[in-house]
Amino acid sequence: MLAPIFGQPPSMQLYNTYSGRKEDFQPLTPDRVTMYVCGPTVYSYAHIGNARPAVVFDVLARLLRRRYPQVVYVRNITDIDDKINAAALKEGVDISVVTSRYAAAYYEDLGALGVAPPDHAPRVTAHLPQIVDMIQRLIASGHAYAAEGHVLFHVPAFPDYGRLSRRDTRELLAGARVEVAPYKKDAGDFVLWKPSTPEQPGWDSPWGRGRPGWHIECSAMAEALLGETIDIHGGGHDLIFPHHENEIAQSVCAHGGKTFAHYWLHNGFLNVNSEKMSKSLGNVLLVRELLKLAPGEAIRLVLLTAHYRQPLDWTDEVLTEAHKKLDRLYGALRELEDVAPAPGVTAPERFVAALEDDLNTPMALAELFELAREANKAVRDEDKARIKAQLLDAGLILGLLQQAPSAWFAAGTTRDGAPSDAEIEAQIAARQAARQAKNWAESDRIRDTLKAQGVLVEDSKDGQRWRRL
Repeated sequence: MLAPIFGQPPSMQLYNTYSGRKEDFQPLTPDRVTMYVCGPTVYSYAHIGNARPAVVFDVLARLLRRRYPQVVYVRNITDIDDKINAAALKEGVDISVVTSRYAAAYYEDLGALGVAPPDHAPRVTAHLPQIVDMIQRLIASGHAYAAEGHVLFHVPAFPDYGRLSRRDTRELLAGARVEVAPYKKDAGDFVLWKPSTPEQPGWDSPWGRGRPGWHIECSAMAEALLGETIDIHGGGHDLIFPHHENEIAQSVCAHGGKTFAHYWLHNGFLNVNSEKMSKSLGNVLLVRELLKLAPGEAIRLVLLTAHYRQPLDWTDEVLTEAHKKLDRLYGALRELEDVAPAPGVTAPERFVAALEDDLNTPMALAELFELAREANKAVRDEDKARIKAQLLDAGLILGLLQQAPSAWFAAGTTRDGAPSDAEIEAQIAARQAARQAKNWAESDRIRDTLKAQGVLVEDSKDGQRWRRL
C-alpha cells in the first residue's frame, strides 16, 4: 500500500513537450489528477519498446498517488486498425479474436513487469457512439467535412496546428507519409472516418458503413472518461506527430477552443545495440521472449536505468547487469530479513526529490543503492528498521523489491547471468529425454552447454546429478 503524503505544496516538475521546458506541475483540481496515456494497437505481441511507456507512466502514476488524493489514469487499447484487419484476414477469424488474444497477452506481459492496471483501459470498439458524436461536432463547427464516404479534419481551420512538434505545416507534411487523395481540400487533412468494404469490419454512421481513423479514437475516449481538459497526456516520442498533434487539433476544436491537455510527456526511443528496433533488421525484442531469459523485475529495472526522455539502448549485457543490481538490493534486504520495518517511515526525501524532478529515475536508483550500502553498514537496530522501511517504500514507488529476498534468490536469480535452478532442471529433463531417445549428440550438447554456464552434470546408476561449479 502506497503511503500518501497529501497536503504538500506543489514541487513536482515535469518536462512539457508543448512548451519545451520543465514546469511546476499544478493540476486543474488540487485534489484530483487526470492522465491519459496512449496504449497499444493489439495485433501482435508487445515488444520491449511498447513496455517502456507502460513502465514509465506506471511510476509517474505511483508518484502522483503519493501527492494527490485522487489520480484517474487512463491507458487505452486500440482494437480497430488496418493491421488488425490484416491479421484477422490472414487467420480467417473475426477481429475480436485477434484483439482479445493480444490484449490479454499485453496485460499478462505488463503484469510480469510489475505494471499496475490503469483506472480505465477503454477500447475503441466500446466508444463508437462517442467517436461519431465528436466527428459530428467537428463538422458542425466547420473544422471537418465529409467527402466520398470519408470525413476529414481540415488542418487549415486550426491555426495552431504544429505547435506541439514546433514545426510549420509544410515541414510536417514533408516529413510525414501523407495520403494523396482527390477528395481532400488540403494535402494535410487527416481522416476521422473512412468507409469499409463489405469484407472489412465496419459500423453504421451518418456517412455510411465505415470505421474511425486512428487519431479521433483517443480524443473521444479521453473526453468520455476524463472530460474536455485533462492534466497530463503521455506516450512515446514517436506519437508527437502526427498522432498527438492531431489529437490536439480535434479536441480543441470539438471543445470550443478549450485546452486539451496542460502537460504533454513523451518517453524516448528504445534502440537495440544502438540500432532502431525494426522487423526489417530482425531485432524486435518481444517482452514474453525476454521473460524467458530474466524475471520481469530485472526487465523493469533496465527500463528505469535511463531518464525517460532519453533514448535507451538495449544490449546483450543489460539483463545481466540488472540481475547483479537486484542481487545487491535484495542482498541488503536479506540481511535485514529478521528486522521489522520502522512504522510510518517512507522513502528518503532525496529519493522523492529525484523523482519529482521530471521523473529522474537514474538519480532515484542511485539513492536506492545508497540505501543498500547504508543497510550493509548499519549496526544499530533502529537504523536497520529505518533503512528497511525506506528501502521497501522507495522500491514500491519504482515497482521494485516487493517480494521476499528468500523468494528472489530461491528463483535462482544469480550473478553473471547464470541459469536458475528451474532452468537447470528443465535442461536436465530435456537431456534425459534425449538419452532415452538415444540421441547422444543432443545429450552431450546439453551437458556441455550447462558446463559452460558453470553447472556440472554427472551420470550415475541413479540418474543425473548436477551441481554448480
